[in-house]
Amino acid sequence: MAESDQTRRQFIHKASTGIGAAAAVAKFGGLIESADAQAARKLNVALAGLGSLSTNQIAPALASTEFAQLAGIITGTPEKAERWQDEYGIPDENVYSYDDMDRLADNDGIDIVYVVTPNGLHPEHTVRAARAGKHVLCEKPMANTVAECETMIEECRNAGVKLAIAYRCQFEPHHLECIRMAREREFGDMRVIHAGFGFRIGNPDQWRLRADLAGGGALMDVGVYALQACRYLTGEEPIRVAALATKTDPVKFAEVDETITWQMVFPSGIIAECSTSYNVNGINRFRAWAERGWFGLEPAFDYGGVRGASSRGPIAFDATDQFAAEIDDFARCIIEDRESIVAGEEGLKDLRVIEAIYESIRTGRTISL
Repeated sequence: MAESDQTRRQFIHKASTGIGAAAAVAKFGGLIESADAQAARKLNVALAGLGSLSTNQIAPALASTEFAQLAGIITGTPEKAERWQDEYGIPDENVYSYDDMDRLADNDGIDIVYVVTPNGLHPEHTVRAARAGKHVLCEKPMANTVAECETMIEECRNAGVKLAIAYRCQFEPHHLECIRMAREREFGDMRVIHAGFGFRIGNPDQWRLRADLAGGGALMDVGVYALQACRYLTGEEPIRVAALATKTDPVKFAEVDETITWQMVFPSGIIAECSTSYNVNGINRFRAWAERGWFGLEPAFDYGGVRGASSRGPIAFDATDQFAAEIDDFARCIIEDRESIVAGEEGLKDLRVIEAIYESIRTGRTISL
């Protein structure tokens, strides 16, 4: 293996394992060396919300994290609390309901609250955790509105705690390699990006189809991954957005969007074409075209099995637990007292674009940001 290739793979490996997950240029560049972080105790995490994501992804990830561990739960279902206590050995004093989670302020045995409740509840649970003196890792999307994001950031700042958004792909090695290729202009200046993520949603009674809890449909849930990819590949914020939406099932999707396509123009002149849907399987990719070649991932946004390619050849790295990587990075941010590359401001930037997309759909106009 050539020395440059070896160095590149070392960079990606460190960035995606929590040993150097702060690695990236500006936001993603320059490896940050840990002082004595590895000797520090593990930080204790309480999960707020014990649904499928916590059960199948986050809790197992916390069993393999280096700098954090599962220590508490917050749930509105006593039966779930009992099952989790039995499975993970969580003591009674670290079990909370949503009604009494403010008691976290009296518990020095919890350092971080990972908010995994429905989108519409993120602001309340983030603010209450922050006021209890706990650092907050919040699932995406950060909230339903820009105003709610701003409140969450302000409350965490006032409480002196850190806030990060669970953008797991920014700790995944294939994504980090694509970011590196973009930032180092490996194929010259980028010109066009295509990105999309969608799936056929099932149960019509689930919270993701309720506007108050979800804030929107496919765009808020999975379209945000495509939006994120365009933002972290370019390292820029879009200046214009134009969008279209369609509904083939107005009953099921009465409250939220079904399928949306949108375009974004960035300051450098890069144009992004994006799509998302709750009514079709198989949209799961991004590709960027530059002056002298292309690169991309497909599938791009799954929990595992990410595959990449470029006009030069495959983009291949060993699988990593994206949830473990993001949690370890946040724990290191707390230990080392530095800001996360996915701090609350990152979620706020996405919501600004999302609101512009919805405004473009409502008005039929291109929206300037």
